[in-house]
Amino acid sequence: MAAGRGWRRRALRLLTAGGGVLLTRFPFWHCFSGLLLCAERADGRRQPDIPVPYLYVDMGAAVLCASFMSFGVKRRWFALGAALQLALATYAAHVGGHAHYGDWLKVRMYSRTIAIIGGFLILASGAGELYRQKPRSRSLQSTGQVFLGIYLICQAYSLQHSAEDRLAYLNHILGGELTLQLLFVLYGLLALAFLSGCCVRAAAQVLAVLLPLAILLIDGNLAYWHRARRVEFWNQMKLIGQSVGIFGAAVILATDG
Repeated sequence: MAAGRGWRRRALRLLTAGGGVLLTRFPFWHCFSGLLLCAERADGRRQPDIPVPYLYVDMGAAVLCASFMSFGVKRRWFALGAALQLALATYAAHVGGHAHYGDWLKVRMYSRTIAIIGGFLILASGAGELYRQKPRSRSLQSTGQVFLGIYLICQAYSLQHSAEDRLAYLNHILGGELTLQLLFVLYGLLALAFLSGCCVRAAAQVLAVLLPLAILLIDGNLAYWHRARRVEFWNQMKLIGQSVGIFGAAVILATDG
């Protein structure tokens, strides 16, 4: 009995650490894919979302926060810094006048950004720490969970109102429209759990199972998004990285929620 409990505890710690690795390393992927997206746009003589001098400052801040989070140095503070950096970068891109996307793509991009910010807030609360020395901040964790709930609402919205997202799912799921509506209900229930703070751990466990399938079958369908829907290749790769980061946050909540 004791041996079984010890094995379970070690497995949970390993999963929690894995979720933390995925989330804390996300800014590196954000910068890498952002640079290659700028190069992709340069070939077509298009401007980056953020003007170049500020873009380098933004990437420098992201790398700094990711480095300290990865080494566990002042992890809570730098997780807050990463959330602030991503929020400011998204705002700057939105008001900069160079981000020309369709409404359906804006929902995909901004909802994932909100979820990543929520993941950093969850990390800043102390969740996912293997050897916690300070009490966890419940207010930060609750705020992060609300951000994840907003992301799930956007996912449910896209399944009903975005022809592009609906077709992406219908191409890969069995059962057609019926399964799509069941997914809509599931996303809605998960959003309700995160927004209300009720059954968060169970909801995170369901989300942690659901997200890898969505990443592989939906986000990973580059032929559909890049060729058919004209999403820039490295923009789609950035979205995949965001989904992986959200998965990391879900794993942290599922094992240390």
